[in-house]
Amino acid sequence: QVQLVESGGGLVQAGGSLRLSCTASGSIFRVNAMGWYRQAPGKQRELVADITSGGSTNYADSVKGRFTISRDNAKNTVSLQMNSLKPEDTAVYYCNAEVRAFKLGVYWGQGTQVTVSS
Repeated sequence: QVQLVESGGGLVQAGGSLRLSCTASGSIFRVNAMGWYRQAPGKQRELVADITSGGSTNYADSVKGRFTISRDNAKNTVSLQMNSLKPEDTAVYYCNAEVRAFKLGVYWGQGTQVTVSS
């Protein structure tokens, strides 16, 4: 069984910063790509950023230059540093990872709320 546990969401004023973290645990052989998605009310879930096990990153255009994704392979942890936050960044943020455990699968965290006030 694999679990992804997120932390770090909250309420912040526009222009502020937050850092999200997510740790994968369980009977893990290897963690491949890890990433963050978000879903705002009434909208579809969208990719925010992802990172391969080798450190290659990919960002949504809306967060480029403001958000930074990083990972610690030894700890199976992925983090998202969010700076210059805007009200339109308000959403539930979900951690995502492709994990080889007993078999290869894609796993999701429970989600953490990020609210940016204007």
